[in-house]
Amino acid sequence: MKFFLTIAIVFLFGLADVKAQLKPLVQFSGVIYNTDSNVVVPYVSITNKTKDNKLYSANYQGYFSFVAAQGDTLVFSAVGYRREAVVIPDDVKDMSYTIIVKMKALVVNLPAVAVLPWASVDQFNKEFMELKFADDDYEIAKKNIARPTLLAMIRDLPRDGQEMQGINFQNNHIKLTNKAINQRYANPLLNPFAWGAFIQQIMQGEKNK
Repeated sequence: MKFFLTIAIVFLFGLADVKAQLKPLVQFSGVIYNTDSNVVVPYVSITNKTKDNKLYSANYQGYFSFVAAQGDTLVFSAVGYRREAVVIPDDVKDMSYTIIVKMKALVVNLPAVAVLPWASVDQFNKEFMELKFADDDYEIAKKNIARPTLLAMIRDLPRDGQEMQGINFQNNHIKLTNKAINQRYANPLLNPFAWGAFIQQIMQGEKNK
């Protein structure tokens, strides 16, 4: 009796398994978007948990299309996003099921990292102990007015407004002076340099005679 009962139970489980495997197939298609920005998420991995973790993939436009069965559980996963699960309904019509999958970006708060110019704490301690500081204010002032420091400041510091005003005033003064000189000696008869050159030519001619 127990033998027949065991065979009946196995037979019933076998029928249930066959019935589960004979679920109607559907063309499962859709597009995957980012929930926050409504931008497509490319190359998302799709795992069919019902069919031995069979793996599919969406293309670079977030589109996917493959054959699955009614009642299958599909898990969508991508780097930087939370996993999303979709179950295909058992009452799908027209042998196709199309959806829009929304995936939310996964925000991970990383611990703060202090970037130091030393490879280790021991190296920092060594260099810190070897630093030489000025003993008093006189040494600090002497270092600040040293020739290399002043040359570096002259080379790197920009000119202030007062200095630029003085330079502009000096340049304008030179321009006005040159203009006045040129206007004053525009007539050769009023140019003392021209008269000096003329007299020198006369004297040179008399010497040649």
